[in-house]
Amino acid sequence: MKLKFQTIHLKRYKEIATLLWKYGRSDIVRQMGVDDLFDAREEVPVKNGPAPEELANDLEAMGPTFIKIGQLLSSRSDLLPEAYLKPLSRLQDNIKPFSFEEVEQIILSELSKAFSEFDPKPIAAASLGQVHLAALRDGRKVIVKVQRPEIRKQIAEDFEVLTQIAEFLDAHTEFGRRYRFLTVLDEFRMTIQQELNYEREAQNLVTLGENLVEFEKIRVPQPVADYTTRSVLTMDYIQGRKITALSPLTRLDLNGAPLASELFNAYLKQIMVDGMFHADPHPGNVFLTDDGHIALIDLGMVGRIAPTLQENLLKLLIAVSEGDNEQAGDIIIGISRTDENFNKEQFRRRIAQIIAASQNQSLEQLNVGKSLLDMSKTAIDNGLFVPSELTLLGKTLLQLDEIGKIIDPAFDPYAAFRHDIKTLLAQRLRKHASQGTVVNSLLDLKNLFTHLPARLNRILDAVANSELEVKVKTVDAQMLVEGFQKVANRITAGVILGSLILGASLLMRIQTSFTIFGYPALAILCFLAAATGGFWLLFSIFFQDEKIKKKKKL
Repeated sequence: MKLKFQTIHLKRYKEIATLLWKYGRSDIVRQMGVDDLFDAREEVPVKNGPAPEELANDLEAMGPTFIKIGQLLSSRSDLLPEAYLKPLSRLQDNIKPFSFEEVEQIILSELSKAFSEFDPKPIAAASLGQVHLAALRDGRKVIVKVQRPEIRKQIAEDFEVLTQIAEFLDAHTEFGRRYRFLTVLDEFRMTIQQELNYEREAQNLVTLGENLVEFEKIRVPQPVADYTTRSVLTMDYIQGRKITALSPLTRLDLNGAPLASELFNAYLKQIMVDGMFHADPHPGNVFLTDDGHIALIDLGMVGRIAPTLQENLLKLLIAVSEGDNEQAGDIIIGISRTDENFNKEQFRRRIAQIIAASQNQSLEQLNVGKSLLDMSKTAIDNGLFVPSELTLLGKTLLQLDEIGKIIDPAFDPYAAFRHDIKTLLAQRLRKHASQGTVVNSLLDLKNLFTHLPARLNRILDAVANSELEVKVKTVDAQMLVEGFQKVANRITAGVILGSLILGASLLMRIQTSFTIFGYPALAILCFLAAATGGFWLLFSIFFQDEKIKKKKKL
């Protein structure tokens, strides 16, 4: 397979090649474990490499797609050195805004209704859009999120280039085959496509608000339907500050323990009960409101988990919180696909090390999300294809751990999980015991009891008339029968040989005129027959069985 370059993308190829060359020998590559993508025979000291701030600037200069990559990396302390995380975090909502003239043009083309007020200066600008403060006709303050102009076209072109590169890496590098860049890129593409549809995000806000209505300290801004389109999203204005913008004095006055506990419990309910969760809770998307509540904003990226996988992830979190590495390993193997290079022993040994390390960490170091991501990476390194939901869950909990430590430095996520597990299980049972599920179960029971008497009568009649037949299907039944016959033949031969020896011993006491070497001839003949049969049996056991083993190996 060859990488097919297109001339229309030459500028993009050059920019990506320059970026890879610039950072290909840096400490980023070494920590991410992608050294095999680069022929790094010489170690370049980190101090001579590009500064961490340069990476954020370079990604911003390359446009929305790469800004989004930088945003995702900014919360992945398991992949990047600590020095890069803070510079990259500015990409979350501190990007160069586009002009108000373009904002005005987009709003006029998308909406049929006007705002009574609209602040031309954005209060935040991110990779896909920017946010303005406005007011509806009735004076109600709202937030208006406007998508960047021509962004869909630019992202589509970027993905054409990245797809070609991913195909090449998957086909020609061991790292690509292990991490399946093309699959990861497809999932990334779907995520961005969902984020580009503000109508979908508005529905996510409504759904999440309904799911978290029981949590009094959690707020989710609701959309204004008449002022929302695919490229413009209008929602409630919530007064507050980003979690990271809190001053040390404010943190001292903040009663963070109940907030952290309720936030963590809310996310557990989203993941383990609702099956849909806010998948991007980085500090820029979590606000502390003026009245002391937590607000979750930016629902463009959500994760969805099927009920079966929910149960397995719940079991995995229980195993990790209890330090049960055997159970954790079994669950990850059960939900993953294996390839021919799967190293089960090494995988289990590494999982045991990760869980043991997490159990011995202090509260300041404790991080559930990082443990899940480490286990996911270990699984991939040892030949397991883990579901993308596990990685997304790990990333979400990693960001959540960071927020929890800001709100309450003494917060213990494992203790909170063990405390909330009974509530989670009860909520899961109530959810699955819906009216439809109960009706289906009752219908199944009705069919069972309706047909049971007739079926029992037929079975009893068959037993009484000696007509009952039991058929058992086995794999390779003929092979099993042949094996049993061989065992039976050898046992029979052994019994006969033993009988010959015993009979010969008794005949030795009887004096006859016909002798061999002075011994009764019949006894000697029996001994010779037993010896011959014994040698044949030994030959059959050792030589023929060895021949069968060699055939199996071939």
